Amino acid sequence: MKEKKILKWYFYFILLVSLIFPGGAPAVVSSTQINIALSEELTTCYPEELLGLGYYDVDCSNQEKWLAAVYHDLGIQPLWVNENGPTDQGKLIFAALKSVGVDGLRPDDYGLAKIASLWESRRADHLARLDIDLTLGLSGYIHDMQEGRLAPRLRYPKLFNQAGNLDFDPLQALSEARSNGDMAAYLAGLAPGHRHYRALKKELEHYKNIAAQGGWPTILPGNMLYPNDSDNRIPSVRQLLKITGDLTMGPEINLKQYDDELVAAVKKFQARHGLQVDGIIGRRTIAALAVPVEKRIEQILINMERWRWIEHELGLKYVLVDIAGFNLQGVVDDITHLEMRVIVGKRHHETPVFSDTVKYIEFNPFWNITPGIARNEMLEKLRKNSDYLASKHIRLFSSWHTDGVELDPHSIDWSQVSRKQISRYKLRQDPGSWNALGVVKFVFPNKYSVYLHDTPVQSLFEKNHRAFSHGCIRLSEPEKLAEFLLAESDAGWSPERIEQVIESGKRKIVRMPKPIPVHLVYQTAWVDKNGALQFSRDLYGRDRHLTQALFGDE
Repeated sequence: MKEKKILKWYFYFILLVSLIFPGGAPAVVSSTQINIALSEELTTCYPEELLGLGYYDVDCSNQEKWLAAVYHDLGIQPLWVNENGPTDQGKLIFAALKSVGVDGLRPDDYGLAKIASLWESRRADHLARLDIDLTLGLSGYIHDMQEGRLAPRLRYPKLFNQAGNLDFDPLQALSEARSNGDMAAYLAGLAPGHRHYRALKKELEHYKNIAAQGGWPTILPGNMLYPNDSDNRIPSVRQLLKITGDLTMGPEINLKQYDDELVAAVKKFQARHGLQVDGIIGRRTIAALAVPVEKRIEQILINMERWRWIEHELGLKYVLVDIAGFNLQGVVDDITHLEMRVIVGKRHHETPVFSDTVKYIEFNPFWNITPGIARNEMLEKLRKNSDYLASKHIRLFSSWHTDGVELDPHSIDWSQVSRKQISRYKLRQDPGSWNALGVVKFVFPNKYSVYLHDTPVQSLFEKNHRAFSHGCIRLSEPEKLAEFLLAESDAGWSPERIEQVIESGKRKIVRMPKPIPVHLVYQTAWVDKNGALQFSRDLYGRDRHLTQALFGDE
C-alpha cells in the first residue's frame, strides 16, 4: 500500500501549503481543506481509475464503490457544502430528509441523525463527511420515493417484484437533482402526484393525530348487537365512531341504547370497511372495530408504499381497478367520472398487479377457453356427456393455429383424451347471452392474458366478497365503461349506438383511437371520490408479508 501512503502525505502537504498561504481573506475553513478532507474520506475504497492508483486486495462495499464513482464522475468536490457550511441545495435536502415521515418513510433510513450531528460544524473533515452523508441520504430518498423501498422485494421477490429498483443508478439520480434549476420543486415532485396518494398522505397525518391523542377505545367481544339493544359496550362504540368521523355525536355519550343515530353511524363504518351494511354489530363488525389505530396507520403506510411501486403519472384519463377493493374507477383530470363493482380472481387464480393500455373493445366477443379451464373443468364433463359443448354453444377446433378446422365433438372418444391432449384442441364459445364474457370485452394485451369483460351472472355483484374469476376482471356495468372509453372518439359512440351494436349479436372490434391507460392495483386502504377513507379486506393475504418486510416481525 505504498501508493496510498504517498497519496496521504501528498494531501497533508497540500493542507500545510493552504494554511501557510491561504491566498485571500482568512476563513474558518477553506474549500481546499474541504476537498482534501473529502478525498481522504473517499480513499478507503477508491476504484482503480479514480486517482490513477491501483489499490489491490481492498474489500469495498457496493456503497463505497458507487459513492467513490459518484464523486469521481462529479469532479471529486463537495456537492452540497462549501467553506461557509451547507449550501442552499444542501439545506433543502436536509429539510426534505427531516420531513420524510409525512410520506410514511423513516428518517433513520437516510442518516438524518448523523447529518444533524454535523450540521453546525465548520471543520473541514466534518463538512466533508456531511457532504457524503447528504449524498447518501438524498440518493436513498430519491430511490425510495420514486421506486419504493427494496426490503419487500428482497424478502419476498415473487410476491413484491415491483418494489424498488435493483438497477437504480444513483449517479444519474444525483446528477439530475443537481442540474435541476429548482431543488425544492424537484424534491417535492418525487412522490406520486395523483389524488390517490395525496389523499392517503392526508389520512396518515389525521390518524397519527388520533394516535397522539390516545387512539380510540377498545371494543370487547360479546353478543351480537341489534338496533334498540342496550349494552355496556355501546358508549365505547359511540365514542369510537365519533373519533373515526362516522358519528356526529350529541351530548348523550354514555347512552347505552343502540339507537337510530348510532345504527346509521355503524352502517357508515361497515360500508367503509367492506362489511355487510346491515347495522348489526356482529362478529366481523366487532373485529373491525377492535383494530387499534396503530394498525390502521400501518395499513395506510403499506398502501402508500404500493403507490410508489407503479407509475407516478397515471394519465390524464385512465381506468383504475382496485383488486382488493373489488372496485373500478374511470378517472379524468384526477376526478372520478365512473365507478362500478367488479369481480376479481379467486385465491390460486389471483388477478395480477400491473399497468397497460386498452387497445380495443370487442362487442359480442368469442370466448377462447384457456387450456387450463379445458383440462380442469370441461374434460370430465365431456367424458360424461358428449353434448356438453353444444349445450354451452362451444365449438371445437383441431388446434389453436389459424388453419385449425372445426370438429364434431361426437367424433372423439373423450374417455381416451388425456388432460395433456385436450390442450391441443381449441374450444371457443360463440357470442350470445350464454357467453361467459357477456356482451363486451376490453383488451389490453399482456403476458397474463387478463382483460376486463362483462358476465351473464350479475347476482354475484351483490356480494361483498367478490373473488370468483380465474384472474380476469368481470364488470357490473360494462356498457358504461365502453361509453367512458369511447367518449372522445370521432365515430360518435353514443350509449344508443353501443346498445345497437350489442343487440345486433354480431362480433365487432373497435380499436381505440388513442390507447387509454389501465392500472390494476392492490389497495387495502384508499380514499373514495367523496373523500371517505376505505379499508378493504386483505384478499390475497399480502398485507402481513408487506408489513413484516417494512417494519419487521411482530
